[in-house]
Amino acid sequence: MDNNKLSREVELLSNIAKALAESLDLKKTIESIFSQLESYLDLQMGTISLHDPETDTLRAVIAHKISEEDKKHGVYKIGEGITGTVFATGEAVVVADIDMDPRFLGKTATRKARSGGRIAFFCVPIKLENEVVGTLSVSRETRHFDNFHANVNLLNVIATMVAQAIKLNKKVENELQSWRDENRKLREQLKTKFKVHNMIGTSNAMQKVFHLIEQVAQSNATVMIRGESGTGKDLVAHAIHYNSLRSNKPFIKINCTALPESLLESELFGHERGAFTGAVDRKIGRFEMANGGTIFLDEIGDFSLSLQIKLLRIIQFKEFERVGGTETIKANLRIIVATNKNLEKEIKDGLFREDLYYRINVFPIYLPSLRERKDDIMLLADYFIVKFSQENNKSITRLSTPAIDMLTNYHWPGNVRELENCIERAILLCDSDTIRAEHLPPSLQMVREVSAPALTLPEMVENLEREMIVDALKKTNGQQRKAAKLLGLTQRMMGYKVHKYNIKPKQLVY
Repeated sequence: MDNNKLSREVELLSNIAKALAESLDLKKTIESIFSQLESYLDLQMGTISLHDPETDTLRAVIAHKISEEDKKHGVYKIGEGITGTVFATGEAVVVADIDMDPRFLGKTATRKARSGGRIAFFCVPIKLENEVVGTLSVSRETRHFDNFHANVNLLNVIATMVAQAIKLNKKVENELQSWRDENRKLREQLKTKFKVHNMIGTSNAMQKVFHLIEQVAQSNATVMIRGESGTGKDLVAHAIHYNSLRSNKPFIKINCTALPESLLESELFGHERGAFTGAVDRKIGRFEMANGGTIFLDEIGDFSLSLQIKLLRIIQFKEFERVGGTETIKANLRIIVATNKNLEKEIKDGLFREDLYYRINVFPIYLPSLRERKDDIMLLADYFIVKFSQENNKSITRLSTPAIDMLTNYHWPGNVRELENCIERAILLCDSDTIRAEHLPPSLQMVREVSAPALTLPEMVENLEREMIVDALKKTNGQQRKAAKLLGLTQRMMGYKVHKYNIKPKQLVY
């Protein structure tokens, strides 16, 4: 091989290696390789055929200078024609004149030499880890000085490079599919997690909330969730989104009190490069991120008047501009807002726009405080006991009777969030299977101290004794003999204590 030809071949392989390194798009990479071969070999047509395990055939997946319609005909059984033979044997085949070899089937296109000469056909195997996965075939017009052996060696080198591209492409595809499957799985889990009936509450107040969620979820109506802090307004917003027609689109949440006004505007609407000091790059805002899905604006009552005007425009016209920008961006999204403020009073005080209030108050949902749904306290407490017991590898299953009394008599100013924190603390302090009164926070202890006069030592001992007997009877489904054994008492002593404290064992059977 002369130096000029060697130099051209090195340049060809260098360009092919560069094409393989620059793109993960297999089709784009192979097209680039065929373009390089067209220049180097005066290539007429080229095809990459890969094995389809489902049909056990070879299919043309990438074709150069062959129409998409003709490419569909490029299907070969194993051993059929030159392509099928190369795949079956793993050996390259060269045909000097396709018109003279019956093995050439010409399924994809008719090949004719421009000068009336001969068309040569080269087909080499593509191997991955010594296993043939496909073929690389090219055709071109023959010349009197052709070195077919050198051409085949070159194509074998290129086929090896293509094999690595196919391997990498399969890896990327598998990772992408794995990501898609995981994403789908997570979305299904979110749908289940925030399904209306998975929200905890059997009280009449919560049943009304569930009914309203079911009524509004399938629509595009703006929803305003009202209620005290800690009542679970974000859970309602999630439930609405994941039961809506937008459930497969983004759910974007932003707490309006977490950022100062200057940063909140940029966070919501995004900004252009150079819009203000420190804006070195364009930033996509939450409204753009939520496109097609739902945006949840928590604590809308803390919006400044200037931001309220911009929000009003989005709700009215479904459009906005980034900070420092002039391009109008369309907003295809649903807006859910939440507040713990008295917006009617805020309007009177000039702190909230009346026109915005009527825009966001299309479908209001009032979330009751925990003291308004006391029937749900024990249901929630049991849920949190299971949750935090699992998280902390503990086997805590129940609450003592005094602990239950304290939970149900407390006024819960922090609502469900306070109850959750209370149970988590109790789980960490508890060293048995039962949460007792002393495991509950001081705020609940103070309620008991205020509501009852100070006890003498004998009274405290009796209370503890009664509590332990009740707990033992609950564990044994009211069976006094088993409860006595559990406490280290005789049956006679147990009977005496039960009578003394007026305990009704049958009422403690679950």
